[in-house]
Formats: sequence, C-alpha cells, structure tokens
Amino acid sequence: MDRTKKMWWLLGACVAGAFFILGFVGKEIWRQAPPIPERVVAESGAPLFTRDDIQDGQQVWQSMGGQQVGSIWGHGAYQAPDWSADWLHRECVALRDEWARREHGRPFAELDEAAQAALTARLPAAQRTNRYDPASGTLTVSDARAAAIAEVAAHFDALFGGAPELAGLRESYALAEAPLPDPQRRAKLAAFFFWTSWACTTERPGAAVTWTNNWPHEPLVANRPSGANVAWSVVSVVLLLGVIGALLWRRAFRSEPEEAVAAPRSDPLGRVAMTPSMRACAKYLGVVVLLFVVQVVLGAVTAHYTVEGQGFFGFPLGKWLPYAVTRTWHIQTGVFWIATAFLAAGLFLAPLVGGREPRFQRLGVNVLFGALLVVVFGSLAGEWLSIDQRLGLDAGFWFGHQGYEYVDLGRAWQIGLFVGLVLWLVLMLRGLWPALQGGGRPRSVVAMFALASAAIGLMYAAGFFFSARTHLSVMEYWRWWVVHLWVEGFFEVFATAALAFLFTRMGLVKEESAGRAVVASTGLYLVAGIPGTFHHLYFSGTPTPVMAVGASFSALEVVPLVLIGLEAFHTWRLQHAAPWMARWRWIVIFFLGVAFWNLVGAGLFGFLINPPLALYYMQGLNTTPVHGHTALFGVYGLLALGLVLVVGRVMTGERRWNTRALRYAFWGMNGGLALMVALSLLPIGLAQTVASVDHGLWYARSAEFLQQPWLQKLRWLRLIGDTLFLLGVGCFAWFMVGLKTGWSLAAEEEPEPAALPSARAA
Repeated sequence: MDRTKKMWWLLGACVAGAFFILGFVGKEIWRQAPPIPERVVAESGAPLFTRDDIQDGQQVWQSMGGQQVGSIWGHGAYQAPDWSADWLHRECVALRDEWARREHGRPFAELDEAAQAALTARLPAAQRTNRYDPASGTLTVSDARAAAIAEVAAHFDALFGGAPELAGLRESYALAEAPLPDPQRRAKLAAFFFWTSWACTTERPGAAVTWTNNWPHEPLVANRPSGANVAWSVVSVVLLLGVIGALLWRRAFRSEPEEAVAAPRSDPLGRVAMTPSMRACAKYLGVVVLLFVVQVVLGAVTAHYTVEGQGFFGFPLGKWLPYAVTRTWHIQTGVFWIATAFLAAGLFLAPLVGGREPRFQRLGVNVLFGALLVVVFGSLAGEWLSIDQRLGLDAGFWFGHQGYEYVDLGRAWQIGLFVGLVLWLVLMLRGLWPALQGGGRPRSVVAMFALASAAIGLMYAAGFFFSARTHLSVMEYWRWWVVHLWVEGFFEVFATAALAFLFTRMGLVKEESAGRAVVASTGLYLVAGIPGTFHHLYFSGTPTPVMAVGASFSALEVVPLVLIGLEAFHTWRLQHAAPWMARWRWIVIFFLGVAFWNLVGAGLFGFLINPPLALYYMQGLNTTPVHGHTALFGVYGLLALGLVLVVGRVMTGERRWNTRALRYAFWGMNGGLALMVALSLLPIGLAQTVASVDHGLWYARSAEFLQQPWLQKLRWLRLIGDTLFLLGVGCFAWFMVGLKTGWSLAAEEEPEPAALPSARAA
C-alpha cells in the first residue's frame, strides 16, 4: 500500500472515530437533558405552569426572534440580557424580599445587616435543591418561591407588553415598543424563561452541580465553576501546548526535501475555454456582492442600535426594522453570500476539473440560481413577518423564524435550501465525474473536492433533526452540527481542495504532493473539529463528558490553524514563481488574509473563550463576537471573496486588472475589522468579563452595567472601524462591477513572459 492510500485509510478511520464520539456523547445529551415538568405547582397546590406552557413559551420565544433577542444559556444576541441569568437573579432578589415581608414585616432592603445575611444564606439551599418528582413529572416549589415567580413573571409581562414605565429599559435592550402584544403569549414566555432558569440553579440528582454545570456565575445561589470545569481547562491547555510542540518538532526535523517544480511559460488558466455553465456562474457573483453589501449595512445598523435603542441617528428606524430583524438578516445574509460564493466557485471549477461540460449543466446552474433567490428573499420576508407577530406559532416556525442563530430561516425555506444544495451536489458530481474516473493520474485532490462537496450538500440536513418543540439541549446539539461542522468544517475542506486544484492546474505544485497535503490537512481539521463541536455545549444542559471531550478536542482545533500560518509563507512565495503570477497577486493576498485571521481570529480569539473556565465567565459576552467576526468574516468571508476573485480572474482571461480599488478593499476591510475589535468589541468584552467574575453574568449583561457612559463611548468608537470596513466593502463592490463594465480592466493584454522560472511545492 503506497503512502497516499495509507493516508486515506488513516483519514477515514479517524473521521469515523470522531463521528462515533460525536454520536455517543450526543446520545448522553439526549438521555441526561434537564427534564421538562408536566406541571409546576406551589406547596399549597396552586398550579403555576404546565409542560405545554413551557413548550408553547419556547415557540413564542422563537417567534419573536429567539436567539436574536438576548440569549438563553449564553447563546444568542448580546444587547438584551441572557434571559435565564436575568430571571434567576430577579427571582433570587424577589424571594429574599418575600421572606423578609413574611418573616420581618418589611422589605429586604430595610432589614439590618445580620438579618439580610441570614436570608441571603438560605438562597442556595432553597434554589439548588431538586424538588422535581420524575414519577409524577411534578415540580413543587415553596409558596414563597411561587410568589417570587409571579413577581418576576409580572416584570416580563410589562417589559414585553409595552408598559410605559419600562420604556427606558426596552430602549437599553434595543427591544421594540411592544414585542409581544398578546398577553397569552407573554404568559407562556414567562413559563419558558422560568424553566431555563430552573435548569441553571437546580442540581442534577446525585450530583453537586446544576443541570447547566453551575452556569451562569451567580453568587446568590453559589453557582461557581465546578472542579471538572477547572480540571478540563488545565487539560486543554496542556494538550494544546504538547501537540503544537510535537508537530513543530517533527516539522523542524523532517528529512523530506521539497520538490522543485518547473513553472509553465504562460498562465495555464489565462486562456481557459469558457463553457456555457461556467459563463452562467457570473450572475452568482453579482448576488454575492449584493448580499455582501446588504449584510454589512445591516451590521452597521444593528451595531448602532446598541447605542440608540431602536433609533438610527435620531430616525426611529426600529419601528419598521427592529433590532431582532436587522440582526437576523445580518447573520442570514452573511451565511447566504458566503455559501453562494462557495457554490458558485464549485460550479465554475467542476467542468474545469472534469475536463468537459456535462449535458444540460447550464440549465441546472440557472435553475439552482432561481431556487436560491426564492429561498433567500422568501426567508427574509418570513422572518420579518414572524418577529412582527403576524404569524401563528406553528406557521411562524415553518415559514417565519425558527429562533436559532444561523438556522433562523423557517423550516419550509430550510427544506428549499437543502433541495438546492442537493441539486448543487448533483451538478458538482456530474462535472467532476470524468476526473474521478482517473485515467492513471493522482486523484486525491479531485476525490477530496468531491467528498467536501458531498458533505456541504448533505450535512446541512442535520438542521432537520429538531422541531419547534424539541428539547433545548437536544436542539443545540443538532444546531451546532450545522454551524460548526457544515460551516467551520467542510467548507474549509472544500476550499483547501479547490486551492490545491488551482495551484496544480497552474503547474506550481505537483498533483501527488498536493493530494497528500490535502488529505493530511483535512485529517487535522476534522479529527479535532468534529468532537470539538462540544465546546459550544458546555453549559447547555449537558453532562460532564461533553465538557471533557469538548475541552480536549477544541484545544486541538488550534493546531491546524498554527500550521496554516506556516503554510501561508509558502503560498506567498508562489506569487514569485513566474512573471504571469503577478496577475494573481491580490488573490494570493486575500488567501494570506485568510491564514492570518485563521490564526488570530479562529485560533487566538477562539481559544480565548474555549477552555471551560474561560467560557464559564465569558459565554454570552462581547468576547464571543470578537471571535465570531474575526473568524466568520476574517476566515470564511475572505475565503469566499478570494474564490469570487478566482472565478473573476479566470473569466477575464489574460486581461490585466486595475487593482487599485481591490487594494483599498483589502486593507479597508481588514483594517476596519481590526479596529472594530481593538477599539470596541474586545475592550467591552473584557470589561464584561471582570463584571461577570466580580458580580455574576446577570450584571455583566445588565442595562445598569452596559449603559455606563464610558462603555457607551467604546460602542461609539466602533464607528471608526465600521466606517473603514464599509469603505473597503464599497471598493470591493466597485471593483467587481468594474470587471463587468470594464473600468477594472486594463486596456491591453499582458505580454508573454520571457523567462521560464521554477517554483517549489507548497
């Protein structure tokens, strides 16, 4: 068995083992999820909530935007509170007051210090004791706690019902004036918020930790990091340092010499015969640019809402486009344009890889384009209708808003998108089939290209394994299959294979060595990345093994990102491999930007929040969008734009580009992203972390903390980075339009190079 075959067998075994771990621990998540009581009653027998109330409340939460309006268990938006932490703190305060009135005849604030300390000391036992009866499905609470629950429910009824006295708080939360006009929906929402808080503060049977592993930090109920949290955090750091050290040691002392490759005299991609389906991909690029521009404008509006509530420089824009809508659209259009760029690049490259144009390929490309437009604009309209409370709860889930980040689009639109992805996969395999048949040539790059295409087409189906009333812990498990595996895993493998094909087609890298490199890098991505999915689920009502597996493997996710930084140097050298590589210079620079943000955004900022102890205090704070922005745009956004430029470069043949706008675009977008993080998001996130450690998560997310003048100034400072970023996006759009109109093209073709230089394999 040759070396390449051994690598394939090893990759297959490792990926199978990784998915086995993901499935086995997933079964434990389902088995050990926090129970949803059939009924919640007071000791006096008075009914409070039923299971249907809680699950109806989950659907109400979904209908108003779900994770786009505050967060639950740390997952969601960052402007409004984390509702589970907020309810928990308010209930504790209300319970102390209720005890004080019942036992001392006056409010808690009027008691002396000793009496206050005595009542506060009773809270942990009162809140953490598990009083759920599995046999009857009944959760019993004390009469005093029932009164506290009613008081907190009344607060949320007033908040979401538009009570005038809470108008200032709604503005601080960037909530619409009356997000839930229906009082029955508000009552159901309170039941759901109570249950999510109950899971945070109630201990698992036979354990000294709550259902959410003692998250959030709340001193009033003795919620603090568990021993397992600390231990697995240490293990993750040691694993990271050990594996990086071992790989760098091997790399430094490996004996395999790099193979010299003679570069072709002219650009092999400079005069590609364009097929009908390849030309049909041009309109995809237009949609990518349009959605990209719309997404960043929506992001700017959403960021501005954090300082003006529902206003935009004094204009009441939130009446028509509230925060929940703009944030939903900002995330969804981001997913759409990045995915469309990958789909377009795949469709464009497939005939190039396969060597011929399959029959009716152009028709398939056009049908897919129409279907994607229907899904994009239909889903955006449905999300607005749902958040505006114009749809019933079931209809809202199917045609409006599912309530979960990155899979916000209604289920019907989600099915439509999946059908489109399957059609794309069929078109891809038809185009790749001749190359997959081989003909005696190395096929590793093509095979990985095909497998990554299959994964992109099929892995999105994981989003169908939950419904509107699926348990929140189980839903989060499947949602992260889509977000982490589909986006962060297989899209990166697809891009790696696509770039390897391009460099081999250019004659700069040998096919055999490129194939081995693709298989090896894919192994590193997936072996760590598949079980690493669990680092999103430490505190989502999951058992301790989730923390152990997630902490260990998510630390290893940083390893391939370090190696990508080393490989970026080799990629940079390719631009000097031949004179004609000058026309690819800025495309190579875009891919270098991907390598930089992979290391900094995905690696450094990702590991900042990934160890369980760090995430315990940072989950749901602005440290998360630091990682989110630098990884999603810095890695996948720049990667998508780079692929768009590849398609544009091949389409324009040997015509020279006027790259001034492209230069401004690259530095504007990257400089704006860096300033956005350095001047605003990261300082706010670190300030929140200190507040979370000192006082609890509820305070770090509260209006009392976030509306302080100095924090508002930090939010205004984001305007500097946002403006520079928007200018960069405008330059990119101008350049891409110029490829169609001609202003981004030079007047004459490039002369043929006189020399025949050589390059080394990457």
